[in-house]
Amino acid sequence: MEKLLLIAVGSALVNNVVLSQFLGICPFLGVSKKVNTAAGMGGAVVFVITIASFVTSLIYKYILTPLGFEYLQTIVFILVIAALVQFVEMFLKKIMPPLYQALGVYLPLITTNCAVLGVALTNVQKSYTILEGVVNGFATAVGFTIAIVIMAGIREKIEDNEVSPALKGTPIVLITAGLMAIAFFGFSGLI
Repeated sequence: MEKLLLIAVGSALVNNVVLSQFLGICPFLGVSKKVNTAAGMGGAVVFVITIASFVTSLIYKYILTPLGFEYLQTIVFILVIAALVQFVEMFLKKIMPPLYQALGVYLPLITTNCAVLGVALTNVQKSYTILEGVVNGFATAVGFTIAIVIMAGIREKIEDNEVSPALKGTPIVLITAGLMAIAFFGFSGLI
């Protein structure tokens, strides 16, 4: 149980996928304009990464490894992730149309979100068991959600304040992301 807790804290805070590993930057910057949209994207990413971690771990352990096809892991993982994102997209379109519209093009981009593939490959590289891989995936996605929601909250506040014309838009967002990365570096002493 202690190892699972260390994996969870390490993945969510210490090695935050966006602010420490710089994976998943596209949706992080693109969908972080409003807190509600960011939280919706975070929820979709939590679902996709958690399920992808479980399914890819099963496929790697019980299909690829016994058959000696470990070299196909990246291709297989991409196909699994693409299928899961299609499922999430259909679900949101049917059940939550406003969120589906708000996420727009960024929802299909979860397929190419390097954070999702990065977690699946990390689980294999660190030889995690299936349970450890799922915990790593869930915690990584929670860390992504924390980062994107904080960024969205800050961006909403920035819009209410005066910002130098030279820094408006992308420059202030990148400066904010850099400062958040520095702040998350403070968690490195936890583990």
